[in-house]
Amino acid sequence: MTICNSCRYCEGFCAVFPAMERRLQFSEADLNYLANLCHNCSECFYACQYAPPHEFAVNVPKVLAEIRVNSYNKYSWPRGTAIIRSGWVVIVLFAVLAAFALAFTPQTSGGDFYAAIPHGVMVGIFGVAGFLVLVSWGFGLARFWNEEQKKPRMRGRAFLDALQDVLKLSNLSSHGAGCTYPDAHHSQARRVFHHFTFYGFMLCFASTSVAAIYDNFFGWKAPYAYFSVPVVLGAVGGIGLIAGPLGLLTLKMRRDRRIVDPQQDGMDLSFIGLLLASGITGLALMILRGTPAMSSLLAIHLAVVLALFVTLPFGKFVHGIYRSAALFRNALEQRSRDQR
Repeated sequence: MTICNSCRYCEGFCAVFPAMERRLQFSEADLNYLANLCHNCSECFYACQYAPPHEFAVNVPKVLAEIRVNSYNKYSWPRGTAIIRSGWVVIVLFAVLAAFALAFTPQTSGGDFYAAIPHGVMVGIFGVAGFLVLVSWGFGLARFWNEEQKKPRMRGRAFLDALQDVLKLSNLSSHGAGCTYPDAHHSQARRVFHHFTFYGFMLCFASTSVAAIYDNFFGWKAPYAYFSVPVVLGAVGGIGLIAGPLGLLTLKMRRDRRIVDPQQDGMDLSFIGLLLASGITGLALMILRGTPAMSSLLAIHLAVVLALFVTLPFGKFVHGIYRSAALFRNALEQRSRDQR
């Protein structure tokens, strides 16, 4: 960062470099903030005159990736828990949950989800899991936000700026129409597949929320008609959760290994795998819900989703939580500077 702050060639590439330039010294809190602000587009690496084989060997994307995953461990709650970097841990977790669900889910003729797994059981399990996830994220965000002593003053407009950066992935793109650096096409494609994944996830969440309203307020029991609101939302979201992770998986296999932290491969692949599996099993369940295969598919789908829930505070998903917080802090800093 000291070398970059002296050079400043990359100051227009993304939010990281203007934020870096607002600092003369770099504490651990500063580096954690900058690392989570980085979207790993790698444009700075290919533009850098001090990148390997130069003796300075500056490699901003890789170093910030290493710092970033260490920050996840630091902020994780409960204290002492570690980020799941091994994909085998997630595979074993899913296998145990799937075996348990299949063993205790009675076989039915299909058509009625709650005949296989009672509604109260689903609500109880995922209600507790969801609550614990939110608590873990809340403590982690509090640690991240309070780590830096000099906090910019809250501003409403800054929140809207940060929200726009989060939803549009503004910092994960090539800058300038004539950009020809080697990984430019990769960043643009990664932005598209991130959108498929994120909005697919949100549509599935919306589908579940609408179904909960139908059940609890109107007394309308699942399964619902194919062209009902929850089914349409879930189908479109499921397609997004298949297209997005498949695209991200393909891009990861083709990524320049010089700019990634290989120790995070297990964490990345397990998260992509769970998202992909949730989309595939969810669509299969919707299509085959009227057949005897419904009970087994429901058990497997819920096992996938529960494994995803359990690992949300300790897996790759947390990058979105801390990156959003870093974007908010950056917007506050930018607004404070502009109004001086």
